[in-house]
Amino acid sequence: MSDWVQIWKSVSSRRIAAVLLIKPPVWQSEYFDRYLRSSENYSEKWNYVEQNAVRAGLVDLREAWPYSGTIHDLMF
Repeated sequence: MSDWVQIWKSVSSRRIAAVLLIKPPVWQSEYFDRYLRSSENYSEKWNYVEQNAVRAGLVDLREAWPYSGTIHDLMF
């Protein structure tokens, strides 16, 4: 794991745990760092993330989720 990711996970884990009154760890022990290699890949990942609230049963349609992010043109 890169040093900056480890530092970020450590600091954020302590802060999240303190706010939620839970014991660390908050994050999984490993992470998957993947580069998006094409505009198609980016679209696939974006669509997958957009469907998370639907898969979790929080909304029926992805458009109904009020916390949706913004897709950015990565100029592939």
